[in-house]
Amino acid sequence: MYDLMLAKATDVIKDIPDAQVVIIGVGTVFAGLVCIVLLCKIIGLFCGKAKSTEKILTAAPAPQVQTAAQPIENRQQIIAAVSAAVAEELGTDVSAIRILSFKKI
Repeated sequence: MYDLMLAKATDVIKDIPDAQVVIIGVGTVFAGLVCIVLLCKIIGLFCGKAKSTEKILTAAPAPQVQTAAQPIENRQQIIAAVSAAVAEELGTDVSAIRILSFKKI
């Protein structure tokens, strides 16, 4: 029984042209992508992602900028920590790193 079903399926597959298979495959992929995009937009509407821009602009005040005249406390410890982190990221020794300037941003 299974052999008969397999033989019929093989005959049907041989009758379908290659171009039709490609068109159906590409169409299925793009239809799936469109469905994913629509689903993401619907979920975004329900999750409250689409907020009005007026509320966002008025809700967050501008941060205060500190003056550069304030001295940095524990400057040597901060420089040592930063240079150790840079050395670890670069995979070198701390003595191979040369820091030319260090400014508070």
